[in-house]
Amino acid sequence: MAKIRVLIVDDSALMRQVLTELLAGDPDIEVIGQASDPYFAREKIKQLNPDVLTLDVEMPRMDGLTFLSKLMAGRPMPVVMVSSLTEVGCETTLKALELGAVDFFTKPKLDMRAGMEEQAQDLIAKVKAAACARIRGRIAAPKPAAVAAASAGLSSAMIKTTDTIVAIGASTGGTEALKELLEVLPPSMPPIVITQHMPEHFTKTFADRLNSICKISVKEAEEGDSVLPGHALIAPGNFHMTLVRSGARYSVRLNQEPPVNRHRPSVDVMFRSVARHAGANSVGVILTGMGGDGAAGLLEMKQAGAYSIAQDEDSCVVFGMPKEAIKLGGVDKILPLSHIPSSLLAHVRTQ
Repeated sequence: MAKIRVLIVDDSALMRQVLTELLAGDPDIEVIGQASDPYFAREKIKQLNPDVLTLDVEMPRMDGLTFLSKLMAGRPMPVVMVSSLTEVGCETTLKALELGAVDFFTKPKLDMRAGMEEQAQDLIAKVKAAACARIRGRIAAPKPAAVAAASAGLSSAMIKTTDTIVAIGASTGGTEALKELLEVLPPSMPPIVITQHMPEHFTKTFADRLNSICKISVKEAEEGDSVLPGHALIAPGNFHMTLVRSGARYSVRLNQEPPVNRHRPSVDVMFRSVARHAGANSVGVILTGMGGDGAAGLLEMKQAGAYSIAQDEDSCVVFGMPKEAIKLGGVDKILPLSHIPSSLLAHVRTQ
């Protein structure tokens, strides 16, 4: 196999050096060049034709978002953003994902070199996933008429008589997939719990952004939050989230037990708790993402009687997690992202 050819774009000479050393240490990756700002990057892209770009967010002469927007309009290619763990950094990174970046890598706050070395495997995995990602075109949003037809008759009164739980897991490409899925759901939806692979601080910004555009309420989960109709809870970065039940009441618990499948939060951890406490009264959805987190948990949900859906390959940015779930036999239906909302609503209506 040919090596993945990477161009590094960052205004910091130290960061360019560290990124180069870490990526070049993997036998499947070749760093073919560096650029200190988007203007140099533009020329390097023309000359070298890289497979993947790592792109800093804050740079002189042209910021990363402006460059990304121009790049995706003129020469779409896989991009991994390099961002900082700040409130502004979170907002900017989410905007970058909206513009078409495949994923992002967060710079450590202290001891840059040591922190980067600790996260080297995560960086390498993101670059490799980006190299396989589907970049061309945008996924079509669900047609409002189709969603409206599926939600016909889905009344608030009916929701109060059911304890159905919808559990959704996602990773690479999941921020935009979740946005497209959630923004068309009606306020009468059953409760939703979500695990999206993201670091701490980012999940609150992400949840707030979704809450501003969705008909349902969306928030970053807190310990003991009730799981309620018309609400979606997102697992906070660096915490596993589990579903628990006391009588007729569902709530979530958070913990910092060791990572599962190299992730905390882990989709498997959430899915397994839903299988245990909601069983046949649940729906599992696994969306785009690299790796196999969530595959075993979704199988446990299906074995407990849950209805399970996987996003199809054509609409995934990275067809890793859904593919593994399908291989294990944990999926009832494979659907394009645009068809998942209506399928969810139709299933809830028949419950």
